Amino acid sequence: MKHTISVLVENQAGVLSKVAGLFSRRGFNIDSLAVGVTDDPTISRMTIVVNGDDYIVEQITKQLNKLIPVIKVKTLPENEQISRELSLIKVACTASQRGEIMKIAELMKAQIIDVTDRTITLQFADTAERTETLEMLLRPYTIREIVRTGIIAIEKGSTIAYNPK
Repeated sequence: MKHTISVLVENQAGVLSKVAGLFSRRGFNIDSLAVGVTDDPTISRMTIVVNGDDYIVEQITKQLNKLIPVIKVKTLPENEQISRELSLIKVACTASQRGEIMKIAELMKAQIIDVTDRTITLQFADTAERTETLEMLLRPYTIREIVRTGIIAIEKGSTIAYNPK
């Protein structure tokens, strides 16, 4: 089962290495990892997606809380989070296929961000499941390149992750 863990850390050099090292030492695999600064430039948020049972996630959470630069760790329940992943997808196409690919983009609400005589590049921000659906629809046209950011997530509702004030 996939679990999404939100980790607030001090925004300083070496923190990502410490977190990745913790996973490596314990033999846990990271399915997705996204890191970005928050509204406070001294704090970054890591969104980590791992595959495992509740016991493994509990162990990961306990180990993360022991790291010095970690401020807060929270496992986000699947039904209580909003998650997205940004993808850039470059698709091979001929002039006759361009309209078909544009219709798929419109249907999936992907943005066309670059067009050449041999390719179309789409930008898509949605759930991992919808991203995989878009990939499946574009596969017959030959996906030349794809770049995915990894999942970012936030808790639904008015709850906030951290408020030092």
